[in-house]
Amino acid sequence: MIPPEAPMMPDLQSSLLCDDVRQERNGKFMLIGLFDAIGVPKYPAVFQRLCMVNRWCCGFGQFTQQSRILKPDGMTVLVEGKPVPVKLPDSEANATCVEMFLNVKLEEPGTYWVEVLLDGQLRLRYPLKAAQIKPPQKQS
Repeated sequence: MIPPEAPMMPDLQSSLLCDDVRQERNGKFMLIGLFDAIGVPKYPAVFQRLCMVNRWCCGFGQFTQQSRILKPDGMTVLVEGKPVPVKLPDSEANATCVEMFLNVKLEEPGTYWVEVLLDGQLRLRYPLKAAQIKPPQKQS
């Protein structure tokens, strides 16, 4: 396939939060502990590591990804990743970007917001609900 002359903005195929990411020798990624929500017995809660995995496809060129998590007010940045280069040599290529956020402190339950930007443009925003759960009762 002959790549187009001008860069072509890629699609964000997926964005997932998890506890850890491993890469096998064959290049496959293993995601451990996917988050659809967060439930902890007490706030504030500190997560030693949150991993974000973003996969880009159907584009061409070099771009810069920026990821962040916002507090429940929807505006205040809780954590922000460093700029990550995304290189797609042709429109059939894909790029998987893995970021780790260390010692993330959630002050309160609520809906946090995960944002993924590409070249400064918001490409995806999704909720991460954090709730306070009751510890299991001891059986007597």
